[in-house]
Amino acid sequence: MKADYIVVGLGLAGLTFTKELEKNKKSFLVFEDNSQNSSMVAGGVYNPVVLKRFTPVWNATDQLNIALPFYKDLEIQFNKKYDYPVDIYRIFKSVEEQNNWFTACDNQVLSNYMSTKLIKEKYEGVLADFGYGKLLNTGRIDTKTLLEDYRNYLSQNNLIRNESFEYSELKITANGVEYKDIIASKIVFCEGFGLKNNPFFNELPMQEAKGELITINALNLNIDFMIKSAVFVLPLGNNNYKVGATFNWKDKTQLPTEEGKNELTAKLKSVIDVPFEIVEHIAGIRPTVKDRRPLAGKHPKHQNLAVLNGLGTRGVMIAPTVAKALYDHLENRIALDQEISIARFL
Repeated sequence: MKADYIVVGLGLAGLTFTKELEKNKKSFLVFEDNSQNSSMVAGGVYNPVVLKRFTPVWNATDQLNIALPFYKDLEIQFNKKYDYPVDIYRIFKSVEEQNNWFTACDNQVLSNYMSTKLIKEKYEGVLADFGYGKLLNTGRIDTKTLLEDYRNYLSQNNLIRNESFEYSELKITANGVEYKDIIASKIVFCEGFGLKNNPFFNELPMQEAKGELITINALNLNIDFMIKSAVFVLPLGNNNYKVGATFNWKDKTQLPTEEGKNELTAKLKSVIDVPFEIVEHIAGIRPTVKDRRPLAGKHPKHQNLAVLNGLGTRGVMIAPTVAKALYDHLENRIALDQEISIARFL
């Protein structure tokens, strides 16, 4: 079998890159063994404001200008809804936080997203003595449904093999790569935390941050906006809310823990005071990088091997932009921005 590309991994990185290949009529085959699930369990929120400090997210406006049309095209392709706009209410803990919010509203980059009106309304079950700051033009992508639909689409078109990639079987040739029965021009690794086992790229400074989330049912919590405080509380419909997330730098398993559940429950009780029932508890490993920027680029010795990784906690915003940049780098020899290029670590 001949293909232009082999793609290893089908989280958000793999999906966005293969869509770039499809758009440019490049042939490809994906390998996916479901060993990494950070994209499947992600909150999927897109928000251009760092809510701890009220500062802009890196390149957020440019990222959203590419990401939102990208997800809209997928909605049209599959006749499904993936993009759910939702306002975010940041709970203030003091008058000082209120003042910091309104100072940030004067920032030209943030003015399209941060409301200058202090929200004083009382919402049953929500603890917010100092009110809220309201974020506009935000939302969430249903990454789980999107990835399931895209994997089914690839399967129906014989474009995916649901098996582990065996690095020892990869042969690098003068014209590209060979893997078992496949001859390809290039291979791109989009493996998330699995990159640690990749002998070609495992020296990149990947940091693994385990995250746990719970889904609760709260009959008396009737809100249609996302709360951001000690945890986020994201409405899913039918009185269900996703709550997250923890950060654990030591535990490398993808299993939910009692410790994680207790942490989330304790923090949640500082945000709401109505009864709730936990209906789901999930965990995943976020592929993060010490400088909080993605990893994209070609192997320094083997130019037909490339990587797309390190999307971190804002993958739904970042992925389409970085996938396009990597494709243009590989096919059109357009230099990667130094901030995302793996050359910064080599």
